[in-house]
Amino acid sequence: MKHLIILGDGMADWHVPSLNNKTLLQHADTPAMDWLAHHGRNGLLKTIPDGFHPGSEVANSSILGYDQHIVYEGRGPLEAASIGVTLEEGDLALRCNLVCIEGDMLKNHSCGRLETEEGDILIQFLNEHLANERVHFYTGVQYRHLLVIKGGDKRLRCVPPHDIPLQPWRDNQIQAETPEAEETAALLRDLVIRSQQLLPTHELNKERARDGKDMASSIWPWGGGYRPQMIPLTERFTQIHHGSVITAVDLIRGIGRYAGLRVINVPGATGLYDTNFEGKAQAAIDALLGTDPDSPAGGDDFVYLHVEASDEAGHDGSIPLKLQTIEDLDHRLIQPILTALKDKVAIALLPDHPTPCSHRTHTAEPIPFCIYYPGIEPDSVQTFDEDAAKDGAYGLLEGDEFIELFMHAS
Repeated sequence: MKHLIILGDGMADWHVPSLNNKTLLQHADTPAMDWLAHHGRNGLLKTIPDGFHPGSEVANSSILGYDQHIVYEGRGPLEAASIGVTLEEGDLALRCNLVCIEGDMLKNHSCGRLETEEGDILIQFLNEHLANERVHFYTGVQYRHLLVIKGGDKRLRCVPPHDIPLQPWRDNQIQAETPEAEETAALLRDLVIRSQQLLPTHELNKERARDGKDMASSIWPWGGGYRPQMIPLTERFTQIHHGSVITAVDLIRGIGRYAGLRVINVPGATGLYDTNFEGKAQAAIDALLGTDPDSPAGGDDFVYLHVEASDEAGHDGSIPLKLQTIEDLDHRLIQPILTALKDKVAIALLPDHPTPCSHRTHTAEPIPFCIYYPGIEPDSVQTFDEDAAKDGAYGLLEGDEFIELFMHAS
């Protein structure tokens, strides 16, 4: 049987007093998600191993069964794989956000939703003024870019910028974890300061300021590491001869590439609330049925379908927007997939981690999941949400228990 994972990034949340103390999944209108929960089996999954930061790179690769103690190298190398940057031995790759700094405060981690074309202009500007034989910037997507330091030391303490909205940025600068890493830390701190001197002088940023938009006024490097050692899923699971990943996010593309999956790019997929939900659904359907002209004969055996929108809404702290993204995922993506595939494919539905609107960043609590396939014996769960999943037949899973269970579902 073929397998499809539908991942609503950051979809889980806490109970919200203004929603009668319901979570957003409980409050939202989600008939397709509830159908999967009612007709399938449910549980909770610990996606963040003890001792690891609750980042999407940890959570998504854990969902795919990778042991973080072996493969974890931070976001940077995954972003590098996504945009086609080959890392040599000793290359330190860091995720490099373009952020908005106002005075002493980091106003936001995304400089007001920068477009990729704008980001590329500013990244090339930084290369012109800051790059050298050791330092190079690479364009990614929107505000998410890449910085590679040759001979860099990864033993750094870097705070993700989405963890510190409206907090003093100087209190969260990069620090070395060992004396040997201080040279790298000092280099990165210097690049941050110099970027803050350069970026506001660019005409693109001046125009954004005139239009009342947030400027991309600083770089913020974080999530650094070297090339990870990940065994492709096609080598681990005999059920997977061909697989694909569908996402608008470089990080997930990178995980997919290291996992041996082909990347399917969907026009209009943005990673935000305005993403092309219908296009992503159709891409997954075509990949699994083999109607995608680029798919292998007979179609893919495995698809990892990732949607970022709810996570970004959680980072924004917007309950109405996050509710909209959850309902759009349900109505515009999951329902068409059920119509086309529910009698043909095993389907798993889950977030990767909570991104509570009141907290505005990721947390590490176990997340709800459900597994459905034709002929499965349902459990008693009727709705897809954080509380209902506690009564699911699968209980609490961790490590590679979820992917092993799902891949052997038939």
